[in-house]
Amino acid sequence: MRTAIGTLLLLVVTFNTHAQSKRLTASEASAHIGEHATVCGHVASTRYSARSKGQPTFLNLDKPYPRQIFTILIWGEDRSKFGAPETKYGDKNICVTATISEYRGTPEAVVRDRVQIEIR
Repeated sequence: MRTAIGTLLLLVVTFNTHAQSKRLTASEASAHIGEHATVCGHVASTRYSARSKGQPTFLNLDKPYPRQIFTILIWGEDRSKFGAPETKYGDKNICVTATISEYRGTPEAVVRDRVQIEIR
């Protein structure tokens, strides 16, 4: 029994340490495409495209669009989970935990649930 508890404790500590080591700045994200990580930065601009296909909301980190360093994308079907994300997160320092992808040369993360975004 003690061995099982010790092994479980070791796994939890190892996982927690690994998760913390994947904390990135917005500018570091481009070197981690395809990885699941936490990316942190300042929301420099936001945009809710209510009339565009999929009704996306964009949160742009560190520099405003079109020179954004990293983009967080919330699709319209998930928007209600976030309230009004452009207001809630605008001009705030946040971290997002998701798989990093790339769209037109800019790293991004598509988020589906509000627990993926943390205000710092």
